[in-house]
Amino acid sequence: MDLQKAGGAAALVEAVAYIAGFAVWLTLLAPENAESLSAVQKLAFLLERKALFQATNLLIYVFFGVFLVVLAVALHERLKAGAFAMMQTATAFGLIWAGLVIASGMVANVGLDAVARINETDPAQATSVWQTIGAVQNGLGGGVEIVGGLWVVLISWAALRSAGLPRLLNYIGFAVGAAGVLTVVPGLGDLGAIFGLGQIVWFVWLGAVMLRTQRD
Repeated sequence: MDLQKAGGAAALVEAVAYIAGFAVWLTLLAPENAESLSAVQKLAFLLERKALFQATNLLIYVFFGVFLVVLAVALHERLKAGAFAMMQTATAFGLIWAGLVIASGMVANVGLDAVARINETDPAQATSVWQTIGAVQNGLGGGVEIVGGLWVVLISWAALRSAGLPRLLNYIGFAVGAAGVLTVVPGLGDLGAIFGLGQIVWFVWLGAVMLRTQRD
């Protein structure tokens, strides 16, 4: 498999990871009457589904980050001829995002193991530790998507300059990337859901283009 096809396959894997993640978090990992539950009760619910939580994190953070490296490198090769300097910057952001995503998932998974041990003797302390871990994870990339958003914006801009991807796909990329960038603004964190949902469309279309041909 050549690099472009590997990148296309990686883009489709990213889309599947997003879809699976949304599906699990909105169903199996979503407690009923969540708003009425205390933080201790929410943690207890999560610990009862610890294996599912960690498997989901492996998919949507760790595996996502690994395949993101392949996609970032493939896009660099595809678009560098028409926008070399911009692609150097874009690829740097893509690789940084991959590292942050992987770290975010591992912090949550390793952290939950530690919290599970603490919870056996002190549920209140375990809850406090879990909230701290959650803040660290969100800071790394679980809640703020500025790095990923910048990567998508720069890829879309470079693709417009080099005509390396369909024009409409690039406009979608601008909109999706902007939603990710804006999550850094206090109070706009909910745009992360728009970033994620929009990226499903972007990844699927991108993957189809890269698998079909070397360049459009």
